[in-house]
Amino acid sequence: MVLKDIVTIVDLSGSQPAAKYAIDLAVNNDAHVTGLAVAFEPVVPAFAAAPMPVDYLQAAHEQAVGAAKDAQKSFDELARVAAVKTESRVADVLTGGPLEGLLRHCRTTDLVVIGQENPDALEPMRELLIETVLFESGVPVLIVPYIGVAQSEAKNVVIGWDGSSTATRAIHAALPLLDKAEKITVLVVEKNVNEDSQPGAEIATYLARHDLDVTIDVITNPQTGIADTLLNYVSDNGNDLVVMGGYGHSRMREFLFGGATREILKAMTVPVLMAH
Repeated sequence: MVLKDIVTIVDLSGSQPAAKYAIDLAVNNDAHVTGLAVAFEPVVPAFAAAPMPVDYLQAAHEQAVGAAKDAQKSFDELARVAAVKTESRVADVLTGGPLEGLLRHCRTTDLVVIGQENPDALEPMRELLIETVLFESGVPVLIVPYIGVAQSEAKNVVIGWDGSSTATRAIHAALPLLDKAEKITVLVVEKNVNEDSQPGAEIATYLARHDLDVTIDVITNPQTGIADTLLNYVSDNGNDLVVMGGYGHSRMREFLFGGATREILKAMTVPVLMAH
């Protein structure tokens, strides 16, 4: 796979860590990057005792579109300075409503880049946006920490491997990034390991056939949960990218992340590339 087309969801405020990461990825891979700013339209409650004033609705609409266009301009300037192949768009989303309109922008790209939810500067529906794009776009998602990162070229990558189809898809999506890495570790966390087995050997062989130098690290009987084990490993080993499958299922359009996935996305300090 060659990384040639990237979509990034632009933050409505702040230093734009996800947009900067996406633009750097585009520069390093000679790719095209699209900045997608979201205008969150106001909701008109069906149960309201009286109709919402037209002036209020118009003002709220103009505020939402204005915020999105300001974010779009911020992205355009970052892209201009980087001299990257680019375009930008505004997507209208009803606050709390369906995201199909946004998904249409995400389904025809190689990778979607989005920022982690920032507890100090909350964005509308950020967690739902991440979950929806991950589970419904059919495209891998790279989540960037809200604190930002020093550089987009990952040199020390850890792959969370459990043999699942989601982890496999994440690895396939990450191949263009893995190709530029200096160190790749396949991390296997298991409670019970058969002495005759070689956890991670098959995926390491697959990656080796792509001329990648891979090390396998197996953690048995961890004293903490999967998420904490992986996060601690990243902290101890200086990894700058995590590649893993995203787990969850939908019910009544409410997404329930697997426990490890949700915990990692809340406490991550380095970018995480996920696929479902």
